[in-house]
Amino acid sequence: MEQYQIDRNDSKVYPMGLTQTDGGIHVSVVAAAKACSLLLFEKQEGKNGKEARFREIRSLPFPEEARTGHVWSMTVNGTFDALYYAFEADGKRFSDPYGRSFAGRERWGRLSQAKRLLLSPVSEPEFDWQGDRPLHIPYEDCIVYRAHVRGLTKHVSSGTEHRGTFRGVVDKIPYLKELGITTLELLPAVEFQEVMMPENVEGNPYGSSEPTGRLNYWGYTKAGMFAPKASYADPGMSPVTEFKYMVRELHRAGLEVVPELYFSGKEVPEFVLETVRFWVREYHVDGIHLTGYAPTDLLAKDPYLADTKLWAISWDAPKPSAGEKKHLGEYNDGFLIDMRRALKGDEEQMSSLIYRNRRNPAETGVLNFMAGTNGFTMMDMVSYDQKHNEANGENNRDGSDYNYSWNCGVEGPVRKKKILELRARQLRNAMLMLFLSQGTPVLLAGDEFGNSQNGNNNAYCQDNETSWLNWNFNKWDQELLNFVKHVIAFRKAHPVFHMEQEPRVMDYLACGHPDISYHGVNAWQPEFENFRRQIGILYCGTYAKKPDGQNDDFFFVIFNMHWEPHGFALPNLPKDLEWTLSFDTSDSAAGGFYEEGQERRVLNQKNCMVPPRSVLVFKGKKKAKNLDKA
Repeated sequence: MEQYQIDRNDSKVYPMGLTQTDGGIHVSVVAAAKACSLLLFEKQEGKNGKEARFREIRSLPFPEEARTGHVWSMTVNGTFDALYYAFEADGKRFSDPYGRSFAGRERWGRLSQAKRLLLSPVSEPEFDWQGDRPLHIPYEDCIVYRAHVRGLTKHVSSGTEHRGTFRGVVDKIPYLKELGITTLELLPAVEFQEVMMPENVEGNPYGSSEPTGRLNYWGYTKAGMFAPKASYADPGMSPVTEFKYMVRELHRAGLEVVPELYFSGKEVPEFVLETVRFWVREYHVDGIHLTGYAPTDLLAKDPYLADTKLWAISWDAPKPSAGEKKHLGEYNDGFLIDMRRALKGDEEQMSSLIYRNRRNPAETGVLNFMAGTNGFTMMDMVSYDQKHNEANGENNRDGSDYNYSWNCGVEGPVRKKKILELRARQLRNAMLMLFLSQGTPVLLAGDEFGNSQNGNNNAYCQDNETSWLNWNFNKWDQELLNFVKHVIAFRKAHPVFHMEQEPRVMDYLACGHPDISYHGVNAWQPEFENFRRQIGILYCGTYAKKPDGQNDDFFFVIFNMHWEPHGFALPNLPKDLEWTLSFDTSDSAAGGFYEEGQERRVLNQKNCMVPPRSVLVFKGKKKAKNLDKA
């Protein structure tokens, strides 16, 4: 049997967890106990399809002098090839909170794994990054796609052999590129316990310590914060290697990666900081979305994270220095609430619409979304007035009652063409609200083709087709997908809709037009009375440069969220330009848009009638005679 020798002369300072040394390993762990030991295990492969087992081979007590406060540390010399470890303190066994990966939860949702002690391998395989580095795409150029690693490709229609895994994400890279995505945000992908256990059973004679049979699909729970989730790796593969491979391949395709990390608030601030630094350093991620409770002041000031995207509900951030790119991002549901209310035609929303449309503060990026994980999808936003969470087993009491949604006249699925067309128009309206706003747009995976959760606004426990994306597109799905692809490309092609700085609503270039201006049914006369449900926004392309160095175009965007049509006066253009039509969300036959270079000509250059619940986008073009008439 291997002999292990504790090195009592090693006085170096090591980080928490396990660190490889020249002669063996160093381990540090927190345990408020009288005694603590390092446990070593060897793996015994299962036969005939059975799971592998682990046999304990050694227990190495920490020397009493190795304790400082509640921290136990020691260096052990010896050979640890292919071994796994955990700890024991005062008779209680526990996993390493700093473990880089864990064995014991390789199969998603196995109830038998719920009480299993998770073991960490002493060593991890080397990985060749091949010169990979984070991409540092500026906020104004980002298009974010928020996805669940398992749900993205678990459905049989996903078209990948690696369903529900990090490799499955890699297989979707061509789709993400075609859609126009620049940044992939991933829901928690650390080693969380998906098998839900009953709470507060201690001291209850009727309580149970057995699994409930339900699964935590989202992952907002206690987790091994330094370890990628083992069940998101292909069978037999290291989750560390698989996550790194995913990041490298996404970067190679020009896509950023921003994982979400959830903290309960029980962690000390230094642990949170160390966790975030670790993912940036070890996994080359481009940013971290911080949810739960995080020490934002500490993270914002950390010099190691100065060029890493950090997203949280809010920040108390100073304005970046000259030449310094902002890296903090505000990520909350303010945009969702205001824009959904404007979309369905609530009173007093036009001021909120233009505020959200223009908002892009100098201190932080702003992440805008119309649908998030917690709440209705965009399709359900236009299909349901009320939540339908009965399948969660909580008598529909869970989930928010405030969805700011409108079902377009009928609750749930319908076959009436009139209702379907109205819902499709509202989705097109919502997409233009999202992608023509100055902040960074965030698209919830599946919203681009009308994914529905059947009215469930809290699908945290739905590991099934309710949450998995169905990639079998019907006619309506494909039409919406085509629209979203076009509007993303349109946004990228026209920097007036994603400027580096927030528009000032001023003519600070003395070119005769403000950067943006607001208009009512009469040009240059905005109307903000509580009953108004329509507004026009004029963009002057002189204030934004295209990639080729040329000025961008003039645009006039009219939002009519009223259920009645409204006539609008069109602002005058420079003499050599005329208005053409790039988008008309009421034109179902054309899909709501017209290709670049094939914009529809507007015969009446003075006035237009805007249909109810529609968005029109006019573009100023050089006068020509051969454009289609509208």
